[in-house]
Amino acid sequence: MVKDMDTAPAIAAIDIGTNSVHMVVARRLDGGAPEILTREKEPVRLGRGSTDMKRLEPAAIDRTVAALDRFRRIADAHDADVVAVATSAVREAENQGDFLRRARADAGIDVSVISGVEEARLIHLGALGAVQAAGRPHLVIDIGGGSTEFIAGRSTTPSLIRSLKLGHIRLTDRYFPNGVVTKKAVAECRKYVRAFVAPVAREITDLGFEVVIGCSGTIENLARMAAHDQGDTPRTVDNLIVTRDGLAKVVTQLLATEDADERRSFAGLDAHRADVIVGGAILLRQLVTSLGIDEMVVSPAALREGVVLDRFRRLDSSSDALHHLTDIRRSSVIGLAKRFEEDLGHAQHATDLSLELFDALQPVHGLGEAERTILEAAGMLHNVGRFIAHAAHHKHSYYLIRHSEHLAGFTEQEIELIAQVARYHRKSNPRNKHQEFATLAEYDQRAVRVLAGLLRIAIALDRTYLRAVERVTACLDDELTISLSTQPNADLELELFTARERAGLLSLALGTKIAFVVNDQGSPP
Repeated sequence: MVKDMDTAPAIAAIDIGTNSVHMVVARRLDGGAPEILTREKEPVRLGRGSTDMKRLEPAAIDRTVAALDRFRRIADAHDADVVAVATSAVREAENQGDFLRRARADAGIDVSVISGVEEARLIHLGALGAVQAAGRPHLVIDIGGGSTEFIAGRSTTPSLIRSLKLGHIRLTDRYFPNGVVTKKAVAECRKYVRAFVAPVAREITDLGFEVVIGCSGTIENLARMAAHDQGDTPRTVDNLIVTRDGLAKVVTQLLATEDADERRSFAGLDAHRADVIVGGAILLRQLVTSLGIDEMVVSPAALREGVVLDRFRRLDSSSDALHHLTDIRRSSVIGLAKRFEEDLGHAQHATDLSLELFDALQPVHGLGEAERTILEAAGMLHNVGRFIAHAAHHKHSYYLIRHSEHLAGFTEQEIELIAQVARYHRKSNPRNKHQEFATLAEYDQRAVRVLAGLLRIAIALDRTYLRAVERVTACLDDELTISLSTQPNADLELELFTARERAGLLSLALGTKIAFVVNDQGSPP
């Protein structure tokens, strides 16, 4: 039965890109695709830079925050919950914290900075919601201002995800400042792009594909221009086909112009893109050549629609009594663990014990489902640093987690917290002299202390890797008492010694002494 459209929940998904800010407001309908209530777009040119986008300029932040404020008012009018994500420009900016604070204070929006891999996953989800390609080998390409995402697969679960720091604004700033085109710049840009995309082109070609889906304003504009050149005037770009020959003709026409003013009169081209379209056109033409693409179908849906679908999926699964990671998150965590972890059994058991402690102490620590997810992921990954070296492996674990391209379904902030909880599973306590920890907000610092404290004890309780401690529970009276249920005839001397030695962080985080008691062996607590 379809829900009453007036009472169905609505989501306002905001995509803060390098070039523009987009929003789609959608309502969930049971048994069907989300109903789109409105779409909004504001060109803001948030990111600039020919190589790394190190800083967001104050004027660009002002423009973007003003757009966010307007979007929030529209979302409020639809009684929609706002989910805002930021991509390449904010992801790479050294002053991203300034922008995030402004967005929260001036526009009332909490923005999540997502990784390139997570961006690609959500783009894939959105694209497959608009173009029927699931079940067939397919490739999704999204050309943004600061990065380009590639997703290959056969189903809604990608086989390959790649994100390259290669976008139309980045190329424009490097080769075509102010939209001015020269033959020398075109030749250098082509050479640069060809070398940059060669490795990922080989990977994708080896996988193979039957359907190619193109997303983003750059691809939409080029497809629309090609259609106009062939005498068509498409009402929308939905499932519009652009061929290799059609694209080549449009790119040739664009390269024959010297400045943006000449290009503004081109049919099908958004005037706001006239100064940056050449870099994107050269990039797409090279991708078509390197990958041997004959034709591409345009998807009007991408990141923001993927955010909507992902959020609705999460809402549908919120009643899961196991409270485990969502499938995509869990599979990516397990996949990363398998790459580097020698004993997944120990990691899984220690994680289970830490989650039992988390649940038992929830009234004490006051953390929620989001932090529980962080703990589960950190528990499974805490030992991956041993792949590099046993000495200081907790620090290596931080590095591998923080810089992994395989953790899908998490925001950049969530990945940072997972990495920090894993980093503090042993040795020194979190301190403000540690740069990464010092940059966290006060709430997140406390969460890291609590979660790392829980994980330290759980790992200690499997010190011998024999699962001697089967279950744990806890209660708080004059002190925190952790009760252990064990295997029959289990020797817990090493587990108890290690747990008492490592209980200090949790004791400090919760402000209470900690004691351990052993229940009757073999019986649940």
